Amino acid sequence: MHSKTQQIFKVFEEINKIPRRSKHEEQISIWLQEWGRSRGFEVRADSLNNVLIKAPATTGYENSPTLILQGHMDMVCEKCKDSKHDFSIDPVRCICDGDWLRGDGTSIGADNGIALALGLVLVEAGKKREIEHPSLELLFTVDEETGLTGAKGLEAGFFEGKVLLNLDSEEEGVFVIGCAGGQNSLITLPVEWELLDTKKENLFKFFRLSVEGLEGGHSGVEINKQRANGIQLLSLALAKLREKLEAENVRLVLLNGGSVHNAIPSTAEAFVALHREKLEKVEKAVSGIRQAFRAEYLKTDPELTLNIEEISRETIFEVAENKIPIEEVSRVQIFSAKTEEKLIELILGLPHGVYRMSETIQGLVETSNNLATVRTTENEVMIVSSQRSSNNPRLAEISGKVEAVAKLAGAWVEHEPGYPAWEPDLKSELLLKCKQVYTETFGEEPEIKVIHAGLECGIIGSVHEGMEMISFGPTIKDPHCPSERIFIPSIEKVWIFLENLLKAYC
Repeated sequence: MHSKTQQIFKVFEEINKIPRRSKHEEQISIWLQEWGRSRGFEVRADSLNNVLIKAPATTGYENSPTLILQGHMDMVCEKCKDSKHDFSIDPVRCICDGDWLRGDGTSIGADNGIALALGLVLVEAGKKREIEHPSLELLFTVDEETGLTGAKGLEAGFFEGKVLLNLDSEEEGVFVIGCAGGQNSLITLPVEWELLDTKKENLFKFFRLSVEGLEGGHSGVEINKQRANGIQLLSLALAKLREKLEAENVRLVLLNGGSVHNAIPSTAEAFVALHREKLEKVEKAVSGIRQAFRAEYLKTDPELTLNIEEISRETIFEVAENKIPIEEVSRVQIFSAKTEEKLIELILGLPHGVYRMSETIQGLVETSNNLATVRTTENEVMIVSSQRSSNNPRLAEISGKVEAVAKLAGAWVEHEPGYPAWEPDLKSELLLKCKQVYTETFGEEPEIKVIHAGLECGIIGSVHEGMEMISFGPTIKDPHCPSERIFIPSIEKVWIFLENLLKAYC
């Protein structure tokens, strides 16, 4: 293993000891500031906890342009069902598995903690005169994964450079020069409740119906892989159960699913009341639905499973998070028949997946939608839908479809402020320099891509005029998943490329 790869791993391990879930980056921000100041670098931080670490040019590079190395502090916290890991306090443990670094049943935050580690090792190597470089600015932002709010909130003058190297791409040997824009839509469906009184409740038993084992994945990277959406699959299972057992015998109590807006939902669960007279048919019905689902998604989601298990009223109370007063645990609330029908039809009607492919770039998803999360609260069901597109009119179009379907179900919609697409510039001097350095270093040309995922470059470039930008990084597989892993040899290649690119600015 390359000596610098080992150093990067050590820093990455230190980073992974610090909780850094999106919107909770205070501790990692403080750690980065202390790291920079303890080594004599100039450090800035803003009110959002964005951090800038400035490293002066080494001898001979004083007149070269300042380069920005940029990444984000936060990570998507995903874990396997049986994992007891608590991302708010537990260090993220990484395991070397051949040429791969993976987690112990959790995501590892290589997206984008590896950018932090690369940047820190780089400026420290420059300070020790191990490498040569122009003036550098390490720009580390917060909350990229759930709202890009760190990049959106960067104030004028926070950084000085006009050449930005974003280290948030996930295929070594690929230079990204453009990305999609996006917008989240918050859908609220009012809930009408009914109470199962003691007499009626004796006719019902309570069950947990769950979809689990789906591949999930990053909604900007894997949306074209036709993977199952746990929320829609569970709703379809409910619809089929209502059809097979008759709707009045299958009553919905709670429905939750998904984790964050930019991850394809890999799990979803519903708590249902089933009429005792239909219990003999339930397992057979669920088994048939399970077999049909597994046959349909055999290639994309081979571990898919549909489970049903009997539960107690107390279990529903715990999941409901005090929605039901403790004195009324014996009287479980259920959705009214009208609300139940509206919710299932709404979820099944909302678009999910690829909406349109690019007409100009072969293989590029132009527009898509991710039906991301659903949560049952005291008076409503909240659904998050996340749209992406590299075409602004089409982004408005798919967001309009989401709103139209929601309104037909009697829900209302709030569209969050979106983020802009990053328009590619094939004639960029930065791109030409990067291509030349990469080809001379490795004897092969890099691949040039525009991606469907969102990058902070779109926001930074739209707000700060005159920026030249490019994105690259080591190879990461299955980001936003418990199976997230990074290809170790690719880290060495990124380091060597970066070292040679900095030298080329002399």
